[in-house]
Amino acid sequence: MQKRIISKITYSAPKFLLAMGLLCSSAAVFAQKSTSASPYSKFGIGQMREDLLPQNRAMGGLSSGIRYISGVNTLNPGNPASYSAFHHTIFDAGLYGNFTQLEKGSAKDNTADFAFSHITVGIPLGKAGGVSFGLLPFSEVGYSSNSTHVLDTLNYKKTFTGEGGISKAYLGYGLNITKNISIGANVSYLFGSLKDYSAIEFPTSFSGYNTRLEDHREISGVAVDYGMQYYKQLGKKTSLTIGYSGSLNNQINDRSSQIISRITPSIDSENQNIALDTTSFSSSSPRKIQLPLKHNVGITLAKANNWLVGVEFKYADWSGFKVREGEDNLDKSIGGSIGGQYTPKPNSPLYRNIIDYRVGLRYNQSQYKINTNRINDMALSFGVGLPLSSSAFSGSFSKINITAEVGQMGTLENKLIRERYVNLHVGFTLNDRWFQRRKYD
Repeated sequence: MQKRIISKITYSAPKFLLAMGLLCSSAAVFAQKSTSASPYSKFGIGQMREDLLPQNRAMGGLSSGIRYISGVNTLNPGNPASYSAFHHTIFDAGLYGNFTQLEKGSAKDNTADFAFSHITVGIPLGKAGGVSFGLLPFSEVGYSSNSTHVLDTLNYKKTFTGEGGISKAYLGYGLNITKNISIGANVSYLFGSLKDYSAIEFPTSFSGYNTRLEDHREISGVAVDYGMQYYKQLGKKTSLTIGYSGSLNNQINDRSSQIISRITPSIDSENQNIALDTTSFSSSSPRKIQLPLKHNVGITLAKANNWLVGVEFKYADWSGFKVREGEDNLDKSIGGSIGGQYTPKPNSPLYRNIIDYRVGLRYNQSQYKINTNRINDMALSFGVGLPLSSSAFSGSFSKINITAEVGQMGTLENKLIRERYVNLHVGFTLNDRWFQRRKYD
């Protein structure tokens, strides 16, 4: 019974993955839907997402030192040096969901959203290394706040909202330069739009002059990141991987425009902010914005397809980023993570024994600083890798990776906002020998 169920899922998985890929790419390219609900996403270019797939996030965000998971190569855009280990073609696509509770003083608010998260492909090139390409989220903006005021006897409301995101289309290559050392690099094109709205509304007065300012930023540019890994067999089954990944101070383009418009007053949330006319339009000269210098170092120790443990240190210098007028300057981001994976009995006939169980912990002093108060982010993550049936003839095997991150960003102290969240990630991974000639007896 168990084999029949797994076989049916595996049979339909490639079609589902193809559909997922098409939907994911169209959603990311055209909709650029944001799942962020963080008030801190209004700063800089939004909330950074990192180049992590669900299996990496489940282990606290380990990536620099990840070369193999469960004893086989894995698709790891976080360190392109890992592409040199490909021996199967890998297709990975996924979904991302977010549940957030915001709290300030006695006020609370809850939000939830979901979107397609990524589509990635890795292709082995034999002794020539490996190549990968795909589409990933780079950053997201999504926040909303309002306050009510009284002018004489007239009530009015100030509203601040933001939306949008930046996507990352990348092409990467990894190569073994010695038996134990590999290097790699990703060349990425970043693109997207970020919108910030500020409005003054008189919801109960139709004679009030309801005004909205829209600050629209179009972001585009090329960025390069790179990595290196040292891989060493310590015994028959045990291995050590030391990895480094980073990026230089890449510069990208920011084209901004501002629109001031008169909007309709309404107490109906479904019909608010409908523009009646535009009273002003202006565009700023294109400017270059500098992305941070990044350094990540990770170490993992693994025993074949049985277990893996690792630690990682992350550093990003945002102090050179040009913020907008009135914003607090960004600072250095420093963080660390620890995590691992355990597979009880990889060759067991019992399904529960061949599941990958993952757990991780991460802590990050973010680049956000509000009135000299640093904003910290911490989370506990856990997840599973659910294997589907494999094909001995084609050499294909697949997994469903499910991850949950439970964390907190910010604090209630100093009149700040505390953000508690649960992030859900689901990835569908297919490994196959698509581009290799099969031999028959």
